[in-house]
Amino acid sequence: MRSAKPVSAGAPRWDITLPSRRPGRLPGVVMAGFGDHANEFHDVALISHPAVTLLFDLGDQPFVVEDGCGSRQRERVVAGLAPNRARGRGLARSSECLQVRLSPIVAHAVLGASSDLGGTVATLDDLWGREAVRIHERLRAARSWEERFAIAQAALARRDGAGRAVDPEVAFCWRQMVASQGRIRVERLAAETGWSRKRLWSRFRAQAGLTPKRAARLIRFDHAAHRLAAGHSTALVAAECGYTDQSHLHRDAMTFAGMTPAALVVSPFLALDDVAWPRGRASGT
Repeated sequence: MRSAKPVSAGAPRWDITLPSRRPGRLPGVVMAGFGDHANEFHDVALISHPAVTLLFDLGDQPFVVEDGCGSRQRERVVAGLAPNRARGRGLARSSECLQVRLSPIVAHAVLGASSDLGGTVATLDDLWGREAVRIHERLRAARSWEERFAIAQAALARRDGAGRAVDPEVAFCWRQMVASQGRIRVERLAAETGWSRKRLWSRFRAQAGLTPKRAARLIRFDHAAHRLAAGHSTALVAAECGYTDQSHLHRDAMTFAGMTPAALVVSPFLALDDVAWPRGRASGT
């Protein structure tokens, strides 16, 4: 188990714990434990990223995750790719949570509801039933983060083994999008898979939760957002990430984060993100 130092530069002073790098972990799954014992988690915009997120609240009192459509979930939350204006609102005296990020390739098998999770916040209970509650109870009773990681990993592996895998063509397209940082054309992907554009559009959306074009936009935006947070200028980031101009980047920032590029620079969410999710881990194949 690896414990990261508390993060405080412009962000809540959270303790972040990462699992040990052990062989045999489920590909496309990463997780981290968060502790906010400084009582600073109150209201944070959750910026879209190219992964489906499971969040198990392990704190004294629940905090709420809500989206711009009015959905409010707590305790066992599933956030699909690009949820609309999602926010986390904390109420706890001492917050802890386990966050798991799933590549949409593995999320399709693990959750079995990819097309319903494209831009939503939902409860895991609706997907896993009583099993979600039982796993949550075991996570709360666990005595260490390493034990929690093992419980979550085992549950996900069981689900993955029993679930239905995505089409190889859909998995190929996702890997190509990630490798190109979202800068590959859908027409090229369709040609390389041998599918028609219409078939690719339909199958990808059903299994990944977003259309191929929107998924590629999200991957490109995720890369751009972290470049901005690292201190690079908006003009440079727009040019290097394949945007036509700064206003193009601005539109994607408003679409996927509900804020301007200037606001992204000081986002608490992004200040924590690279500590918990080193680049490439959260959208793995």
